[in-house]
Amino acid sequence: MDPAGGCPHADNARLLAQGAVARIVLPGEVEGAAVLGHEALKEFLAHPDVAKDARHFTALREGHVPDGWPMKTFATVRGMTTADGDDHRRLRSLAGRALTVRRVEALRPRIETLTARLLDDMERAARDGDGTVDLREHFALPLPLAVIGDLLGVDPAHRDRLHHLSNQVVATDLGPEEVLAANRELVEVVATVVAERERDPGDDLTSALIAAREEDGDRLGRAELIGTLLLMIIAGHETTLNLITNAVRALCAHPDQLDAVRTGRADWADVVEETLRWDSPVSYFPFRYPTRDLTLDGTVIPRGTPVLAGYSAAGRDPAAHGTDADRFDVTRTGRARHLSLGHGPHYCPGAPLARLEATIALEQLFTRRPGLRLAVPDSELPRHAGFVGNSVATLPVRL
Repeated sequence: MDPAGGCPHADNARLLAQGAVARIVLPGEVEGAAVLGHEALKEFLAHPDVAKDARHFTALREGHVPDGWPMKTFATVRGMTTADGDDHRRLRSLAGRALTVRRVEALRPRIETLTARLLDDMERAARDGDGTVDLREHFALPLPLAVIGDLLGVDPAHRDRLHHLSNQVVATDLGPEEVLAANRELVEVVATVVAERERDPGDDLTSALIAAREEDGDRLGRAELIGTLLLMIIAGHETTLNLITNAVRALCAHPDQLDAVRTGRADWADVVEETLRWDSPVSYFPFRYPTRDLTLDGTVIPRGTPVLAGYSAAGRDPAAHGTDADRFDVTRTGRARHLSLGHGPHYCPGAPLARLEATIALEQLFTRRPGLRLAVPDSELPRHAGFVGNSVATLPVRL
């Protein structure tokens, strides 16, 4: 795997042509595997003999993975994404209280108001400059960052720093010293958030988790509390940021698909779902580990292997999505549902929130700015660092 990342789709197609499962080498010469095919990934994500707890990671358990390994946080952070069985259900139920369909829908007015204000700010930035503006910086980022910050009770003063550190943690191209420093500081900032909510609790998820911990100290340890919040901060804005960015890019490159929405042949929810399939905001997500030698689509994945979930590859798998899987089509029907938000017990609990934010953002953006276009060709946009997230680093547009 190239630590610097880049556009994954050409490599995905090449690998898929060879099979649904690929043997890979992770940064640091750590041997692993990636599941790329839609049906194989669907089976793998829900398989009873696949775990998330890093005690099943053979190379890590045997001391072959150094502390500064750039992907170690994905394996060792304490929280929902690294827990199995009863521990996973316990952590997920606590966090899920803030992410029910009813509570997410109650956020709609706040998201609509915030979206309108950010569009005002973006238009002002374009007027004050040369007519172009970075839509990722001024719109796609601050929207989900503010929403998850409000939901978790994170003081606005911490949010930009949390985003910067989140970017470093999910990057796969940093050196050991940078990795360790970013992880230390991220934990320190999240611990500061916890301390602030301990002193001044509010109607937010962090305060609710603290209260649950104080009511029954065995239910949520401090490391689990910090790990759960850390994961929700990262996942709660990075993926939606990429989703909005990728949807805007796709619509600018395919004006016929934007016209399909405007003429009622599709709606904004269709745009979100097709973007999730066609250009998943997460390309390869770490890690899962077979608890026994596992045969998947004819390929044996040895017990304890760190496995990446290849969401961007599965989204364009012709076996599941047809011979036109490479085509962005918001009117697509009758095909397999994408897996970009997961499948099985670890299905993304924030999926309703991500869908709501992206739908509101795209509808307001293109209603107010129907002539929006990219300021530079899409092929010239710098890519997001690493192979976990899948998007571009900047998105200059003309409104």
